[in-house]
Amino acid sequence: MTTLDAAPRAVAPAESDSPLARAAAGLARSPKAVVAAIVCALLLLTALVGPALAPQNPYDLNVLDIMDAKLPPGSESMAGQTFWLGTDGQGRDMLSAMIYGLRTSLFVGVFAGVVALMVGSALGLTAAFLGGRFDTIVMRLVDLMLGFPTLLVALILLALLGQGVGKVIFALVLVQWAMFARAVRGAALVEKNKDYIEAATMLGLSRPRILFGHLLPNCLSPLIVIGTLQVANAIAAEATLSFLGIGLPITQPSLGLLIANGFQVLLSGQYWISVYPGLLLLTLVFSINIVGDRLREVLNPRLAER
Repeated sequence: MTTLDAAPRAVAPAESDSPLARAAAGLARSPKAVVAAIVCALLLLTALVGPALAPQNPYDLNVLDIMDAKLPPGSESMAGQTFWLGTDGQGRDMLSAMIYGLRTSLFVGVFAGVVALMVGSALGLTAAFLGGRFDTIVMRLVDLMLGFPTLLVALILLALLGQGVGKVIFALVLVQWAMFARAVRGAALVEKNKDYIEAATMLGLSRPRILFGHLLPNCLSPLIVIGTLQVANAIAAEATLSFLGIGLPITQPSLGLLIANGFQVLLSGQYWISVYPGLLLLTLVFSINIVGDRLREVLNPRLAER
């Protein structure tokens, strides 16, 4: 076998590595990112099987007793149940309330991030591929959305729409899609001038097939990074909105609302009502951000060369 014959075979595997494979390999090389990914996985698993793990359903009025209100961690109820993390002002077990709140926070953050990714990716890809007036309109909308603070826009929207899971998700999608659109458009502008896109066009493939079957897979790197970080931002934004009282209703509390429930008694010795949900929220957002930063280092060619 000659050197010329062997060269393409040596290069091919590196070129064929998908962004997901490179992301997984990059995470495995960083102990800090591995620990953060494990924490994220454990919290996600806890949220998925939450009702089976929670000692009680904290929102079932039949199992609550007002005499158990504001008990410190490790206390026992009149019925003999141990509240390992204490109770809140309504007598709810804080451990159970945090598990249910984690479910709500993760659902809102992940769902809003996925929808924003889909909307932003579709608009960014189409704008880059078509160009012209459509590209100009989309990018002016992106500039407009990115010109306002995220929380300010979400506050105004929820003040007009009211509380609710669907309304919070809508507000978060509206303030996040522009970030995805700009990133995908930038990557697509580079990719659309390459030979494989020209070949697909010459073969007469439809535009949707070219966009989502050929162009999108080669723009996944920025999407993976921004998607991870935007999920953390969505969780933090939802917690802030719920803490301010305009996010989720009390019938569907998240970690932000649990923190707000004990904020007024935080300095009176009943710290556990706010501190424990706050620590859980901090751990969740911090872990996702560590994973996102590592993905950015791995999938960004300039940072990977350092």
